[in-house]
Parts: sequence; structure tokens; C-alpha cells
Amino acid sequence: MSADPSTNPIEPRERGAGWVAPLCWSAVALEGFDLVVLGVVLSPMLRDGVWGLTPATGSLISVVGLLGVMVGALAIGTITDIIGRRRTMLLTVAGFSVLTLLCAFAPDPWTFGVLRFLAGLGLGGVLPVAIALVNEYARQGKGGSATTVLMTGYHAGAVLTALLGIVVIPAMGWRAMFVIGALPALVLVPLIVRHLPESASFLREQAGGGRTAHERNPVTILFRGGYLRATIAFWVTSFMGLLLVYGLNTWLPEIMRSAGYPLGAALALLLVLNVGAVAGLLVAGQVANRVGTRRAVIAWFAAAALFLALLSVRLPGIGVYISVLLAGVFVFSAQVLVYAYVSQLYPAAARGTAIGAASGVGRLGAISGPLIGGALLTAGIAYPWGFYIFAAVAAIGGIAVAAVAVSDTKAAA
Repeated sequence: MSADPSTNPIEPRERGAGWVAPLCWSAVALEGFDLVVLGVVLSPMLRDGVWGLTPATGSLISVVGLLGVMVGALAIGTITDIIGRRRTMLLTVAGFSVLTLLCAFAPDPWTFGVLRFLAGLGLGGVLPVAIALVNEYARQGKGGSATTVLMTGYHAGAVLTALLGIVVIPAMGWRAMFVIGALPALVLVPLIVRHLPESASFLREQAGGGRTAHERNPVTILFRGGYLRATIAFWVTSFMGLLLVYGLNTWLPEIMRSAGYPLGAALALLLVLNVGAVAGLLVAGQVANRVGTRRAVIAWFAAAALFLALLSVRLPGIGVYISVLLAGVFVFSAQVLVYAYVSQLYPAAARGTAIGAASGVGRLGAISGPLIGGALLTAGIAYPWGFYIFAAVAAIGGIAVAAVAVSDTKAAA
């Protein structure tokens, strides 16, 4: 939702509008780095016997970190609707950067796990704030592409983490990765302080006054009037969307190996999946701008279901790579389009809360995806049944979004 400077009483604040997209993109890139860094360092930590870690202990630390992200998304999404986007962005980036730095000096796995949980609180809060801000400063009708371009930052941060791990860990050890992950905050935090404007929509809501405490409570807005059905639908869709993202990223290589593909090809397919994810983000936003975000989300989940089901067929030669690429195009960006839709549907007074709630509930899917994939592999039925189940999950996500009727959208607008 863009603000009209000609009618905006907070016009001086909008002079920094050009900083919104790059600063939010950078914050999301740091989030991508910090969320993926654990996966990068766990393997050398296990190999070197750090703290006597086992795969089970490593998995527990990973889950604890994701729980922190979930709690952070749920809590900080609401906080940003109360104290403002700018202040919340500053607190979350500074907070998770300091805690990431402290991870480098953790003396034992328990301290390490607690620090990852606390860092997760800030990491979970970055996304709701960033999505709300870029949508509020996007040009009219460009919210879809603004959100998808923002999310390329996450993948950029994740790729950078993997590349740095290859170079840094052999030379400097795993602890150096957490130091490196915290250093960008030395530049980003001062830039946020100096250049990031407050949301004009938020300031207008604050200046509006005349509402009861009940009406000002961003949580209650999610369940009142025409928003109740949409809120439940978005929670279901986000659960399904993140189940797919984390389930596939965790287990695709092993599922393809169980289908008879060699290890090299299985790992290459994971890379192809994520290349498709980046391409999908760039395409999905433009499609959403043209046909509307609701239609784009439904179409993207339907296409994800189709191509995931197609992966149950053992295709010859390049066919499997094309299918995995197309699955990546639709699976990853479908969830991002959900965030764009949430941001466009809810009023500024509850926008951060709505995005944070969808992201937070979705983290339960992020935890469930790897667990389901692991259970299917243990049972020996991951191929082809894993792809049938993932396809069904995508279909449920699309059906849930379709439950947000056009009439509801118009009533809420």
C-alpha cells in the first residue's frame, strides 16, 4: 500500500523512501545468513566432535532455534504495529546480530542452544517488519513484486553462507562464521538509524485517534468482521507452504537417492530446486502485479502440486532436472505470495501482526516438513509417496487461499 505524498501529513518522513527497499533487503539477507549458518557449521562440528555433539543434539538445537523464530514472528509482528516499523527493525537487527556474535563464544551446547533460541526471536521478527514496510512504500499495484524481490535477499544470504563456509571453516573454524554473520550489523544498524523512514501508513494510524482500546488492539483485528476466515485460511496456507519449503530443502537429495539417482545427481537437484526458487520469486511478483495476488497465489500452489506429483515419475535425462526446476519455481514463491497477499489485505494497524502470525504459525510447518520426510524415509516409502504427500500439501495450501473469497477481500479493503 503506497502513500500519496500530496495528501500525506508526514511528508518529510517519505524523503527516505528510497532507502526502504535496500535496507529491508539487507536485513532479510542477514536473516537468511543467520538461519542457514547452523546447517553449514553442524557438519564440521559433528566431524570434529565439538562438545560431543550427536546428530540428535544438533537436530534439537536446530528445532530450538526454529521455535525462537516462531515466537519472534508471533510477538514482534504485533510489537511493530504498536511501536512502529522503524524502531522494531532497529531492535531486531541489532538484537539477533549481537546474539549471533555471542554464539561464537558459547562454551557448551546448552548455552549455544539458548543463544540460538534468543537470536531466533529477532530473526523471526525481521520478516514481518520488512514485508510491511516494503508494501507500504511500494507503488500502487506493485506490492506483489516488492515482496518477492525482498525475499531474494533471503536466498542471497543463504547462498553466501554456504560459499563462505567452504572458505572460512577450513581456515578459521566454525566459530568464525558467527563472527562474520554479526559484522554487517556494524554498517546496517547505523544506516537504519540514519535513513530508514517510519511507515507513513503507521503514522497516519497513530495520528488518527478516536478509537477504543479494543479497536486499537492489532490482535483482535485479525478475528473481527471479515478477517476471521482470512486469518484462519492464511495460517493453514502458511503451515503448508513452509512444510514444503523445509521438507524439500532437507530431504530432496535423500528422496532422489532412494529413487535410484546417484549422490552427485541428487545434490545437483537440490541446487536446481533453489535456482528455480530465485527465478520463481522474480516471475511470481510480476504475475501477481498483473492478475492480482489472490489469483497468483492459487495458481502457484496448484502448479506446485502438479510438478511435485510429476516428480513421482522417474524421468529420463534432463527431464528430472526440468521438473525439479519448475517445482522450485512454484513451491518457494507460493509462500512468499501469501505474505504479499496478507500485507495487502489487512489494515496498517494490524499488518505486522497479520504477517507475523502467518509466519509464526507457518514455522510449525517448517518443523513438521523435515519430520515427515524423515519418517517417510525411515519407512522406506519416501519415493514415490513423499511426492504424493507433498503434492497434496500444496493442494491444501491453494484450497485454503481460495477460501479467502473476493467478497471478503473487498469488505476488508
